[in-house]
Amino acid sequence: MTGKFDVVIVGAGLAGMQMLHEVRGAGLTAQVLEAGGGAGGTWYWNRYPGARCDVESLEYSYQFSAELQQDWEWTRRYADQAEIMRYIGHVVERFDLARDIRFHTRVEAMAYDEADATWTVRTDTGDEVVARFVIMATGCLSEPNVPDIPGVKTFAGDILHTGRWPREPVDFTGKRVGVIGTGSSGVQAIPIIAKAAAELVVFQRTPAYTLPAGDEPLDPELQAAIKADYAGFRARNNEVPTAGLSRFPTNPNSVFLFSAKEREAIFEHFWNRGGPLLLRAFGDPLVDPAANEVVAEFVRGRIRQIVTDPEVAAKLTPTHVIGCKRICLGDGYYETYNRPNVRLVDIATHPFEEITPTSVRTGEGSHELDVLVFATGYDAITGALSRIDVRGRDGLSLREAWLAGPRTYLGLGVPGFPNLFTMTGPGSPSVLANVLVAIHQHATWIGECLKHLADNGIRTIEATPEAEHAWGQHVSDVAAQTLLSSCGSWYLGANIPGKKRVFMPLVGFPDYAKKCAEIAATGYPGFALAHDPVPATQS
Repeated sequence: MTGKFDVVIVGAGLAGMQMLHEVRGAGLTAQVLEAGGGAGGTWYWNRYPGARCDVESLEYSYQFSAELQQDWEWTRRYADQAEIMRYIGHVVERFDLARDIRFHTRVEAMAYDEADATWTVRTDTGDEVVARFVIMATGCLSEPNVPDIPGVKTFAGDILHTGRWPREPVDFTGKRVGVIGTGSSGVQAIPIIAKAAAELVVFQRTPAYTLPAGDEPLDPELQAAIKADYAGFRARNNEVPTAGLSRFPTNPNSVFLFSAKEREAIFEHFWNRGGPLLLRAFGDPLVDPAANEVVAEFVRGRIRQIVTDPEVAAKLTPTHVIGCKRICLGDGYYETYNRPNVRLVDIATHPFEEITPTSVRTGEGSHELDVLVFATGYDAITGALSRIDVRGRDGLSLREAWLAGPRTYLGLGVPGFPNLFTMTGPGSPSVLANVLVAIHQHATWIGECLKHLADNGIRTIEATPEAEHAWGQHVSDVAAQTLLSSCGSWYLGANIPGKKRVFMPLVGFPDYAKKCAEIAATGYPGFALAHDPVPATQS
């Protein structure tokens, strides 16, 4: 089957859904291609026990429709996967999105035809779709990372990945379960699995700073107050570096302007309130190593208080800069290690040796298991883009273009790939912001750009090499002013063997959004624009 559209959108997650809405608003035809059997992106696949958003519900939601904001009622401070999927289903139905989405269709390759200024997109079904523009709404956290441990394919029990959880419920009752990974998904799943499993072995390489989420039923009065001024609420969020949590303004003062007793009281307040608020308690923890250490030591002290076995507590205690790796939110996580059926294995000290049909062997010994759960995260930000064979001008491969590290202009365009947009791509705030705000900003910007191109007879838009280089340097320079790049995190691709280490997200949403708006308002400097050829006059 072959189809022709103005725009192909790859991915029907939260980004692809809004992008479809915006493309329709620009008066263009679109086809969304989605590998999954339904809309939702990461939330369609992440069905693991305890899966819950770590952004507050009233912020982790669309803002393109005032009516949608008013009509939808959230029930929890942090929505779980099931509630988010109900919301997604409501949005799909309300805006009739499904008619332009082709599910169970994975994009495998795409190639640019310079003569026609079109992209031909090929899928795993053998179909080809041709479009003038392609928008990659593939998600920042969507391509699972599965470590290559010797013998993993011989394991006779069930193997699961938190990012590709089966649709049917998984029963851990009475089973010996191993969980590899203690990042965000592991932190959420481990307490739930521990309650059902006969035995749970957690394999940890690097302990994370895990803060209480403080999830609770959403206060109806709070929801009503925000809905009474949703536009103002969104505007205030847009002025926060992380594009969210404006209800809890950052204290601009240094941690060292307060006594130890005052600091402790402030930390205690935010710990009990729940959420990622400790790093906003003072103005300098992400720029001053000494201030950062004060915050980190408070969290370490809480771990030592909660975990009753000092040796286990020591293994769970991080030593790196707090915030240079993603902060995890998880209620009851550290308490889980006080359960008699839970063991913690430090694979940094005792690495994996082999997986056999019935066990996992480390330098510490052999662990007999019935189920193995990989909570090992993703090839973040670029993984889903690199998986597809994207060929631009003169057959240039996106993988080849990014061999020295992923570079873009504004996180939106790449030289050599005309009419290709990357939503929340490397070089944009993406994972360092409330991603729903980042999605909204990109979707509306791209939608307005497409309309501008159509209204002005512009055939192609392409980032220039000079703009890409300057922007990449800007992203690096901004990160260098903080402590965020001080450790080997997935922000730099450090979790993927062989991946070039480049700090991928841009720090600071407000300045970025203003820069994008300025570029659009001044004729898209940094992009090369080519007009449609003028038809020859007939004699």
